[in-house]
Amino acid sequence: MTAHKATSLRNRRRRAPAHAPLRGRSGRKRRLWGGLAALTVLGATGFAAVGWMSPDGGRTHADARPAPTEHATSGTKRITKPATRPPAGAKASPSPSTSSSAASQKPGIPATGPGTFTTAPGGSAKVGKGTVLRYRVDVETGLDLSAADVAAQVERVLADRRGWTADGHSAFQRVSSGSTDFVVKVATPGTVDTICGQYGLDTGGEVNCSVDRNVMVNLRRWLLATPVYAKDVVAYRALIINHEVGHFLGHGHVDCPGPGRPAPAMMQQIKGMHGCVPNVWPYDENGHYVTGPAVP
Repeated sequence: MTAHKATSLRNRRRRAPAHAPLRGRSGRKRRLWGGLAALTVLGATGFAAVGWMSPDGGRTHADARPAPTEHATSGTKRITKPATRPPAGAKASPSPSTSSSAASQKPGIPATGPGTFTTAPGGSAKVGKGTVLRYRVDVETGLDLSAADVAAQVERVLADRRGWTADGHSAFQRVSSGSTDFVVKVATPGTVDTICGQYGLDTGGEVNCSVDRNVMVNLRRWLLATPVYAKDVVAYRALIINHEVGHFLGHGHVDCPGPGRPAPAMMQQIKGMHGCVPNVWPYDENGHYVTGPAVP
């Protein structure tokens, strides 16, 4: 249903700002880092850095790789495994090693779903400068989530002036049909594990990943956030989108730049804040890129 053009995607390859060198995507299997319980819940003062602002921005993307085949079935799309394992080149966001079965113990969070998706209707205007990246928002069938509401939240994140649009050469536009450059998919833990696992990533029923043209959002994280962001789940959703789309754009993981400083969006904050304060945006209010030492 979605046509991806590999040649045009390669032509669109962008470089990160000079102060934020791109890190190559590794095909190595990422192992989950245990210890969500060890995260310290920060006080309300820590959330000053994650507040919402009016949209004012947009952005562009990086390399393309073969995607899983999507078959249209009664208005939904079913993901089927490729006949051969696609080349690796994906990023998973580590978190505690909790089994997928644990997800079913949380009310309203099924462990797995049918693997079919409903696309959010409508679309958005282009935000940002440069060559536009067209994206779609899908929600797994049967979830108690409005695809339109999820799409509206994703739109606000990608349009925010502190988002990836602040680099001055990236742009986004949400669509519901036609060709897309990437797809944001909110899915059950089991479905996320299946899709991410096709690319050699172990998401363990707990975390998100960015593989090929799929920005996979784990339903657990979308609804529950993490202890640090438990009082501001909407802010954590912005972190999910900024972090995983950041991987899609070619950005690698970084560490905390120093105690008391804002945590970079590309930092694996679910593993611990390491002295940094909560922040969900790639750029600050003044348009400065928020980053830290590259993580090997």
